Formats: sequence, structure tokens, C-alpha cells
Amino acid sequence: MEEILIAGFGGQGVMSMGQLIAYAGMTEGKFVSWLPSYGPEQRGGTANCAVVVSEQQVGSPLVSRPTTAIVLNNPSYEKFEPVVRAGGLLIVNSSLISKRSERTDIRVLNINGTDKANELGNPKVANMILLGAFLEETGILSDASILEALKKVLAPEKHTLLEINRKALELGRSLTKVTAP
Repeated sequence: MEEILIAGFGGQGVMSMGQLIAYAGMTEGKFVSWLPSYGPEQRGGTANCAVVVSEQQVGSPLVSRPTTAIVLNNPSYEKFEPVVRAGGLLIVNSSLISKRSERTDIRVLNINGTDKANELGNPKVANMILLGAFLEETGILSDASILEALKKVLAPEKHTLLEINRKALELGRSLTKVTAP
């Protein structure tokens, strides 16, 4: 069972990432839950969601000790870095988060998602880059399922963005690989 917490500011694609994981999990015949949580602000406030993907029925959608946390901004890093379960995974958008985890009981991936999204020509795909890194590290879902789910999450008039999102997923996967100097 993978218990995932995704957190950032509204507008960073936090909820979309959670929905994509949940829909892709259903496409692959897994049990899933998705629980969004918003801050009190109308725009630009905090947003996070908990997603559970399991081979067995999900008992509760609440995630207090995630196996994976994907954090997109400093406030989310400060709040959720300490609660990642020992042996878990922390994926950090290092383009926007300057702090580095000193925990030795978790794996930490610092992925400069926002910078890489800008290089791709669309800053809104930073979440997909981080999602690609998550998929590479966990192997929990396929890109094909995520891209199929993206067709449900995106409005039909936005389907022109499917290709850039596919490229962002692939880029995120590649950023997890260590390359020789």
C-alpha cells in the first residue's frame, strides 16, 4: 500500500496530481482513495491531498504518516518532511524549496521541477515532472495509466496539452537517474 501526501500552493497542480494517481490506480484495478484539503484562502493558499493506492480495500482515506510526500513549496516542506514514514520517500521541488532534509531514515529526491518545466516551455507542468520522478521511484503506476487519467482530468479543449505532459513525465523519470560526471 502506498500512502501519498502531495502539498503546495493552490495553482501548482497539487489536486490534479492526486486525481491522476487515483484515476490511474482505478484504471489498473487497484483500490484508491483521494482526499483533498484546502487552506482558508480563496486563491494562492495552501493545498494538499492524500492519496492511497493499494492492492486491498482502503480502510481510511486519512494519511498521517505517508510512505511518500511530494512537496512543492517551503511551507509544505516544513509541515510534511517530519511526518514521512521511516523508509519512505520525500520528493522536493528544489526549484522553490531551499532547505535540504537531514533525515537519514528516508530517501530524498531533490527535483528542480519548476526550472525544468520552464525549460520545456510550460511552467504549469512542474507537477508532472515531480509525478514522473514519483512513478520512477515507486513503480506503482504506469505512464500509460497516468496519461489516460489525464484525459479525464483535463477539459477536452485542453487535450492539446497531453504531449507536453507526456514529455514532462518522461523528464521527471530521467531526473531520478544518477549520471556519471
